[in-house]
Amino acid sequence: MTAAHLDPASSRWAAQMSFDELGRPLRDLTFCVVDLETTGAAVSQGAMITEIGAVKVRGGEILGEFQTLVNPHSAIPPFIAVLTGITNSMVASAPPIDSALPAFLEFARGCVLVAHNAPFDVGFLKHNAETLGYAWPKFEVLDTARLARRVVTRDDAPNCKLSSLAVAFGATTTPNHRALSDARATVDVLHGLFERLGSLGVYTIEELQTFTSRVTSAQRRKRHLAEDLPHAPGVYLFRDDRDRVLYVGTSRDLRTRVRSYFTASETRSRMGEMVGIATRVEGIECATPLEAEVRELRLIAQHKPRYNRKSRFPEKVHWLKLTNEVWPRLSLVRQVLDDDADYFGPFSSRKRAEKSLAALHETFPVRQCSGRLPATPSRSACVLAEMGRCLAPCDGSTDLDTYAEMVAELRDNLLHRADEVVEAISHRMDALSAGERFEDAGVHRDRLSAFLRAASRTQRLRALTRCAEVVAARREDSGLWAVHVIRHGRLAGAGVIPVDAHAGEYVEQLRLSSETVGRGLGPTPAATAEETEKALRWLESPGVRLVRVDGEWSCPVRGAGKHLALHDAVEESRQGLAPFDERRSMPTFHQPAR
Repeated sequence: MTAAHLDPASSRWAAQMSFDELGRPLRDLTFCVVDLETTGAAVSQGAMITEIGAVKVRGGEILGEFQTLVNPHSAIPPFIAVLTGITNSMVASAPPIDSALPAFLEFARGCVLVAHNAPFDVGFLKHNAETLGYAWPKFEVLDTARLARRVVTRDDAPNCKLSSLAVAFGATTTPNHRALSDARATVDVLHGLFERLGSLGVYTIEELQTFTSRVTSAQRRKRHLAEDLPHAPGVYLFRDDRDRVLYVGTSRDLRTRVRSYFTASETRSRMGEMVGIATRVEGIECATPLEAEVRELRLIAQHKPRYNRKSRFPEKVHWLKLTNEVWPRLSLVRQVLDDDADYFGPFSSRKRAEKSLAALHETFPVRQCSGRLPATPSRSACVLAEMGRCLAPCDGSTDLDTYAEMVAELRDNLLHRADEVVEAISHRMDALSAGERFEDAGVHRDRLSAFLRAASRTQRLRALTRCAEVVAARREDSGLWAVHVIRHGRLAGAGVIPVDAHAGEYVEQLRLSSETVGRGLGPTPAATAEETEKALRWLESPGVRLVRVDGEWSCPVRGAGKHLALHDAVEESRQGLAPFDERRSMPTFHQPAR
């Protein structure tokens, strides 16, 4: 555990030193910038702190640093060790949290706490303080991620992840998922944000806590576009002078949400540009919020508005196909056919599909050659057979029964469980990590994560889409019951039972008036996968009661979902560290001149 006092480094702060502010000036406050490394993503799932790093700064001057590893008294998962480089041997002799946390709280006493994605770091600290019986100090908290979303445009950085912001603001330290390095990078990001805010007239902590991006007079003049919209859930469409749809959104309160586009609560620069072009707003009232979300997806797919980033091309997906032939193989395809083959997906990107394919090929020695093979092949074996990665039916090295048994296990991992894939890839990662080949282990980690997400998605979608009809109800905050009719994964009807109506009769009438839906091909829902997932989230939410189920709605007990939480957490953390120049490029829209 160390605490060091360093020399001043205040070049950025100098831009704000000549102003006389009201309230508590930012330059006079002491900030404690903190970052944690943990064994998982959620303290509620038993994740523990493995490292604390913090930097204390005031007026651009670094006053001290704090760093300590923490013994979590539990094994660090291999995925986390690959991500952070912190191993079980490194923390074996480190102080436990009941020693490290009091030392950190003393270091941070009287400071404003700062963190990138502060709810994560502060949540872990507060939980451990409560567990150990310490009163949590009433820290003021700043979240640099949230603050960046208010002032950083896509011209500055492609996103507001720490790695991107560190590059955008020229941080002297590169984030590497070690606590002190990430805290140092966050200090530079904080100073860069403060410099940006100073040019916007924000000089005190009070101004910072209430800051939102300024709104142009042109935006304010268009507030009348929201006046005719109802205070009800629904979908809104911004249209230009040629009646083209610019943007589609959804809200539980159409009028309030649309009005926010013309006030300081709307901070996205591209929305300011869109509002400047818009000439009218169309509102479509919906019975329930779920109906509004589904209508939004369908309208975005139909109109493909230029200012919507997501859901514009639901047809651009990929599938893994286990072919239906004498010697089956895995194939990457763009379309599901009615050919009795098994399909796995969908994948939103080819890269993720290829990672899942690699995980399966590494686990199961299924043939990788293209084209069909006769029942009795007479080809020569390929290099994969020589490496033991293919049973080589091409040269007669295996028989139909042995190959069919292996394919049956592969199919079982695709549709019902993921045990063999998880065991094979995890064993390979452990071996690579033991040999300090962390980059190679990371490749296998990414393959396994991609496979588990896709397998879990396939299993959940398949469970709902094979049901001809699911009718469910939930009591909303208003006290009324919202009812949805879902057929083969597609929302076919939605309504709210009136106070004076007979519930059973209303539900039956809603069923009879709902859309007729036929089953999709293979595992594909009769809607987009995104729509079916929204329906699933609602069905799985607290308070939902099943009224009618036509079919069997169940997911496998040993399915991929049980392995997914840890892998999703690792992937989210890894994405936060992706190099700036490796992020996908996005179209750039400039703010109009003011």
